[in-house]
Amino acid sequence: MKKTIIDFFEESVDKYGNNTFLWEKKTTAYEPITFNQTREQVYRLAAGLIQTGVRSGDKIALLSEGRNNWIIGELGILYTGAANVPLSIKLEESNDLIFRLQHSESRFIIVSGNQLKKIRRIISSLPLIEKIFVFDPQDSYESKEIWIGEIFAAGDEFLKTNKDELITRSRAVQNDDLATITYTSGTTADPKGVCLSHRNYTANVEQAVALIAITPKDSNLIIIPLDHCFGHVAGFYAFMHYGANVATVQVGKTGSETIKNIPINIKEFQPTVIMSVPALAKNFRKNIESTIEKKGKLIKKLFNHALKTAYSYNKEGYNKGGRNQTGKRLLLFIYDKLLFAKVRKGMGGKLRFFIGGGALLDIELQRFFYAIGIPMFQGYGLSEATPIISANGIRKHKLGSSGTLVANLELKICDTEGKELPLGEKGEIVVKGENVMLGYWKNPEATKQTVIDGWLYTGDLGYMDKDGFLYVLGRFKSLLISSDGEKYSPEGIEEGICDKSKYIEQMVLYNNQNPYTVALIVPNKEQLKRHVEETNPSLSWESKEAKEAALLKIQDIINRYKGSGIYAGEYPERWLPAAIAVLPEAFTEQNQLLNSSLKMVRGKIEERYKDRLDYLYTSEAKNIVNPYNLEAL
Repeated sequence: MKKTIIDFFEESVDKYGNNTFLWEKKTTAYEPITFNQTREQVYRLAAGLIQTGVRSGDKIALLSEGRNNWIIGELGILYTGAANVPLSIKLEESNDLIFRLQHSESRFIIVSGNQLKKIRRIISSLPLIEKIFVFDPQDSYESKEIWIGEIFAAGDEFLKTNKDELITRSRAVQNDDLATITYTSGTTADPKGVCLSHRNYTANVEQAVALIAITPKDSNLIIIPLDHCFGHVAGFYAFMHYGANVATVQVGKTGSETIKNIPINIKEFQPTVIMSVPALAKNFRKNIESTIEKKGKLIKKLFNHALKTAYSYNKEGYNKGGRNQTGKRLLLFIYDKLLFAKVRKGMGGKLRFFIGGGALLDIELQRFFYAIGIPMFQGYGLSEATPIISANGIRKHKLGSSGTLVANLELKICDTEGKELPLGEKGEIVVKGENVMLGYWKNPEATKQTVIDGWLYTGDLGYMDKDGFLYVLGRFKSLLISSDGEKYSPEGIEEGICDKSKYIEQMVLYNNQNPYTVALIVPNKEQLKRHVEETNPSLSWESKEAKEAALLKIQDIINRYKGSGIYAGEYPERWLPAAIAVLPEAFTEQNQLLNSSLKMVRGKIEERYKDRLDYLYTSEAKNIVNPYNLEAL
């Protein structure tokens, strides 16, 4: 049966035509448009794109902050039979943006006014780009640039006589046709383009809604990036399919201004559901605790006791309450009226729950939001699975887990040889279903290694418990995971830096949902000794000054890849180490930190140096000249 995104959207418009769908705040208040009005805009844009030369099968890049036109833009692209290449506004044009635009073979770019400057800086390196459609009016336009209003106007003219051509072309799109190329981390510094079909998306919507339970009365304020497929499925396609409301955060003049609008917009829009990432959840909690702090010592003491009582009563959610808990239940009823209800009002007053995506949620953070009456349910997924694999929800949840599997999905846990493990044992999470990607764009080798006989090997470590809840423990393979859920494979950086420097023998980058990346470095002591002898002949290697000079040399090597360094731009700065631990011994087969094929055993390295890794997230450790590093030399 044909179930493309276009089919889903047409069904929703036929069913919910007069319901509000999209909300946007451009000036002082949120303004809605209905499903019917949204389709009208989609038709106008798609027709204008066809009139401008967009062909079925083309790739069109979309680089913008979240807004109505982002969603209308993607639907308009899909109605032409083309595919969207959604791009993060965090990308640096010097390497990340150029690579994606060139690698995807995009012919056109749709861009916001705020992001246009990035495209202007690199357009000379993008010969395939024919036209650039700009969302926001500009004082002047450079070569190839066109205001999107002109495309809508061209669409109006096209529809007067050629509407049938648009309908025919959009209905010709099939389930397995490419919908998006979403770029994610590769095994080297180059990212991989995840090819997701129309059916990948619609299947994942069908799979996930049973867990998320959306109704036409629900509303979602999208605060996660729309370029990610979690933003697609959980952000707007699931809400579209069930006739619900979707709003975006008011776009500021800068990224930080947009972030500041989030708590304001939550109060104004009063969403019932929010998709979040741990970094945002932590900010919400800080704001709540800061507000309580200002109320005085008595309120703070009451609030802390209320939390303690709720934690004790709620346990892990699925097992809350129990015998002899009547007193706690009554006390929590009072606390809810006095305290928690007011906290919820500060977050709009209608919020039923959060869905957490991206990085893993700290269980203590989950307990906090569960206590105040806005549960934060952890989900799990990855781009290659479009992305939702499992989630907790109102009907069934267990705090600390990543929830139960979505419908119509097979899962197995495998060892390093790919053999299935018994229930409860830890191994790689492997899944099979209609949400598994088509493959990696122009990368058949990586596709073969990742999808085998329809099974997607996620690279993540986890296990299933006896109640059917999935626990995700971190990385089965060596992905870095930042606090906002972004992932990156470190091998390319590690190998590149070691290859270019005679002073660094081995390096392990580490980031497991932390604010910044850190590194464990095995130095080449002999080369460092020579460096000190040549630059400071009077210093004895055993002196503190000599060791300090050696450490500063290591720091200098890393700094060359940052800012205005000679290798700046080779790697994204967020994945370069902000703090460094210099180690006293190398990783070898003898100490079991290398395997038989001489690859680093990251799990064992991280376990052995856990204390050093913890120390790297202190302010003292950001200075490479610290007691631990001096001692290591």
